Amino acid sequence: MSRALPKYNKRRVAIIGGAAAVALSGAVIAGSALAGTPSKSSGNNARTLAASPGTITCQDVASKLPAIPASAQAEVTRNLTLLQTQIQEANNRLQSTVGQGGPNFVNNAILGPLKDKRVATINRIATAIGRTAAKPTGLDALAPCTLNAAGANTGANKGNGNKGNGNNGNANTGNAGSGAAANTTATGGQAAGAGASAVGTITCPDVASKLPAIPASAQAEVTRNLTLLQTQIQEANNRLQSTVGQGGPNFVQNAILGPLADKRKSTVDRIATAIGRTAAKPTGLDSLAACTLTK
Repeated sequence: MSRALPKYNKRRVAIIGGAAAVALSGAVIAGSALAGTPSKSSGNNARTLAASPGTITCQDVASKLPAIPASAQAEVTRNLTLLQTQIQEANNRLQSTVGQGGPNFVNNAILGPLKDKRVATINRIATAIGRTAAKPTGLDALAPCTLNAAGANTGANKGNGNKGNGNNGNANTGNAGSGAAANTTATGGQAAGAGASAVGTITCPDVASKLPAIPASAQAEVTRNLTLLQTQIQEANNRLQSTVGQGGPNFVQNAILGPLADKRKSTVDRIATAIGRTAAKPTGLDSLAACTLTK
């Protein structure tokens, strides 16, 4: 018995030492796993920092213009489109440069250059009108744009609120809020639909019924342009719906009906030219270019 005790003690020491080593290894692994797991609050903070920097908004120019002479319509339309492109490019740069520069970065690198571009474009519009009518004045005041960042900040604050984390509310409260939001959205959608139907519809004179016999050699080109006329009307009606409430009393005429008449005139001219290559060229079709807003 006296000789067996030392062996027993050695085995006990070995077992205890092995268990301690296993426990220590487990603690190291657990610590490493915890160290590598990002906290939810860090993720929320990162998303907040990456929130939208806002939106650049500019004053509408089309609604401030007088009646546009037919000879200037194409140039005016081209520059009105350019104004929209400039705003889109500025907003794209605003998004792609988040966090760059100092407090004056947006004004110096985005808003300032945008204003200069708009001044030049607006001047071209005024000059085009002034060639055959009274040149509009004071349009330069519409050039400056502003940065609207309130929406982004409000959204970030609401998203990180305590109620969203469940500290001040419960599941039932959240469901009730969602239901109310859904009802509000549905009501808003119905109101928007009513407003869209109230804006009216653009109608144009029919061209196909006014054409003479179409030579076979011109049939394909004439058909293609007749289809284009329908596409132009559809696009104009889509824009009419999407711009409800924008501009002043001349907005629809200057920004939608005027450009549509120019497009139709060019298309109708192509139809007449196609027929005229092998037959008598029809005349007077230009009178079918103008469209009206029916409410």
